[in-house]
Amino acid sequence: MAGDARPHMLSPSAWNRYETCPRMYWLSRQGLPRKAGMAASVGTAVHASIEDLLNIDLSGKEDAESGWITEVGERLLKQRWEEEKAVFMSTPRRPKWKEEKWKDATQHQRGGIIMLLDHVGVRGLDHSRITVALWKRIQSTAIAIEGELKTSDGRLMGRLDLLMADLGEDGQPKGWLVADLKTGRVPEGELKVDVNRQLRMYRDILLANNPGAPPVRTEGWYTHDASKWAATGANVLEDAYAAWQATVPTPLPMEATVGDDSCGGFCDWKAWCPHWWQWRHENGTLHKSDFSDAVVLLHEFDPSSGAAVLELCEPLNAEGRAVPTGVQQSAKFTDRGKEALQETLGGGHQGALFLGSVMTQNRVWRVGHWCDVLPWAPMPDGIEHHK
Repeated sequence: MAGDARPHMLSPSAWNRYETCPRMYWLSRQGLPRKAGMAASVGTAVHASIEDLLNIDLSGKEDAESGWITEVGERLLKQRWEEEKAVFMSTPRRPKWKEEKWKDATQHQRGGIIMLLDHVGVRGLDHSRITVALWKRIQSTAIAIEGELKTSDGRLMGRLDLLMADLGEDGQPKGWLVADLKTGRVPEGELKVDVNRQLRMYRDILLANNPGAPPVRTEGWYTHDASKWAATGANVLEDAYAAWQATVPTPLPMEATVGDDSCGGFCDWKAWCPHWWQWRHENGTLHKSDFSDAVVLLHEFDPSSGAAVLELCEPLNAEGRAVPTGVQQSAKFTDRGKEALQETLGGGHQGALFLGSVMTQNRVWRVGHWCDVLPWAPMPDGIEHHK
C-alpha cells in the first residue's frame, strides 16, 4: 500500500490466500480487525510448548532420571495456554474461549513428543520412562528451533518450526529435516497441495540460503495421531517469486475470484467485500444455508434477553449498497454474539450490520459466540484505499 513502510514479503499462507481470491488477500493487508480462533490458539500453544521442551535446560538433572517429562510438559503447556488465552481475550473479533479444549492440547503435545522419540528411533516407550539422557539425545539432533526463514532479498519468508538432523538407520546424521508441526486435520492419503507447496518452499529457501547444505527433506508432523507426511516435488521458488510480483500491494482493490471456494467458503473479510453478497443474491442462495452470512438492519434489540428484530437487506449493485427488503426476521443474540453487537452499537455505529455464520435454520435466528457481528463497510472496486 502507498505509505506502507513494511517491505513486501510473501509467505506460503499469503500465497494460498491470493490463489483462492486476490481480493481476500488484498483485504487481509488493509489493517482490518483480525479474528481470533480457538483452533489456531490451541495450535500456537502446543507448538510453543513442544519447542520449549526442546529448549529446556536439563543440566541440573541426572541422566538416568525419568518420570519428569509429563509434569514439565504440562507446566510449559499451561504457561503457553494462558499466554494464548490472554491474546485471544484481548482480540475484539473472537468467539468463546473453550477451556474444554485443554484436553485436546495435551493430546497434541503428547503426539509431538511421540514424533520426537520416533525421530531418534524410539517407539512405543511410555512417557514416564523417558530419561533425561534420552531427551538430551533428542535435543542434540535439533539444529534450529522456531525461527523465520527468509530469502536473501527479503521477498519470500516462512516460519520454521524445527530443523533437525536427518538421521540414517545407523543413527548418524545424513542431512537436514524440516519438520513442520501441524495440529490440524490429518491428511487422507497424501498432503494437501497447498501444504506440500508450503513445506517445499521452506526447503527451497533453506537450500537457497545454504548452497553447501546437505540433502534436505521436509515433513508435516501431525500431532493429532503422531503421523509424519513427506513433502516431495520440484523447486517452487520460481513460482513463488512470480506470486510475489503478482501480490505487490496496490491502493486499488484486487480482483475478486467469485465462486464456491471464495464467496461460498471461509473468508475472514466478508464484512468489507461486496462480491460474496452479490454472488449469493444472484444465484439465489442468500440466507439458504443452515449457517448463513447476512447483511441486516437492526430495528429492535433487548439488551437483557438478546432478543432482536432484524430487517434483511439485498445488494443494490456490485458496490454493496444495502437495500432494505421489508422482510423482518426475529433473532436471538447470545454470549459473545450479544457482546459484539453491544460493542458495535456502543461505538456509535448506525446502519447495516454484517452477521457472519448465523444459525438460520430455525424460526428465530441465533447469533452466538461463533458469529461475526460487524458494521457492514464494503470496499468497492475502482476506489483507492489507503491505510
